[in-house]
Amino acid sequence: MHINDFDYELPKELIAQTPSETRDGCRLMVVHRRDGSVEHRHFYDILEYLRPDDCLILNNSKVLPARLFGVKEGTGAKIEFLLIKRIQGDTWETMVRPGKRLKIGDSVSFSEEKLFKATVKDYGEDGTRIVEFRYEGIFMERLEELGEMPLPPYIERDNNSEDKDRYQTVYCKEEGSVAAPTAGLHFTEELLEKVRDMGVKIAYVTLHVGIGTFRPVKVENIEEHHMHFEEYYISEEAADTINNTILAGGRIVSVGTTSTRTVESAAAFDETTGKWLVQAGSGSTGIFIYPGYEFKIIRSLITNFHLPKSTLLMLISALYNREDILRVYEIAVKEQYRFFSYGDAMFIE
Repeated sequence: MHINDFDYELPKELIAQTPSETRDGCRLMVVHRRDGSVEHRHFYDILEYLRPDDCLILNNSKVLPARLFGVKEGTGAKIEFLLIKRIQGDTWETMVRPGKRLKIGDSVSFSEEKLFKATVKDYGEDGTRIVEFRYEGIFMERLEELGEMPLPPYIERDNNSEDKDRYQTVYCKEEGSVAAPTAGLHFTEELLEKVRDMGVKIAYVTLHVGIGTFRPVKVENIEEHHMHFEEYYISEEAADTINNTILAGGRIVSVGTTSTRTVESAAAFDETTGKWLVQAGSGSTGIFIYPGYEFKIIRSLITNFHLPKSTLLMLISALYNREDILRVYEIAVKEQYRFFSYGDAMFIE
């Protein structure tokens, strides 16, 4: 399939620059695959579309305040860091800007007292740098003090204090992501309690969103695209919850593409039951889901509206179909839905 098969026209003013006034007060487009119809609701109406035998899958990864601004020692040049992945101990893979100014052996300080600094140890893939941090105290505490939330580049404003709360799900727990699992941003604690009260089961999985989120598809033939690998974990409790729902004939509803990629990566065919089930444990996945893929676990999806030509748009086109996804996106543009991370939501039912 050609990359242009997943393109659409999006007016720039529809790209959300700030979150909605309340998490669950954003708009919700409900897409009924059985007849192609759509409904225009609010996110708190999601309760009307969930069933007591459903299992909701949530990615509880926590976003690191991974953007740091520092000064190169010796020259005073301003350098921006984006932490991508912890390699070992205090050694991290980072994106740096401007990259041409940082060579092996260079050091960057992130505080006037030079109590939090990094030294370049090696070059990574695609222009990244492997750096070792030196600091006093506890690394995560220093990062919380000095780091900013890594808002996507299409949010064209400076970070503010609200972002540390709103660019994070209310159920985040496991630190490690450099971008939010944004479909989950719409849930409040109160809404999740109402979901539980309905009898809907909730399974928490972890997938740390990595550098691939920032990387566009650069090949014309999408089958030639390679995803970056991301680490995931599924507990025994979560796997049991998901599998018991499947065996009881219930519906697995994924909240976001990261939750989807996690459980689809952990799917294994069980000869005894004749069902695809989820295996507990940790792993590393580079799964790329695009039209033609047969879903093994997921039946419905809550998601945001995604970038043109993106792997996320390809994933939801695999769940529904490309022509209908582009049709409902055209409706979303016409109806002035807000797009991307801080935007509105869609439920593919």
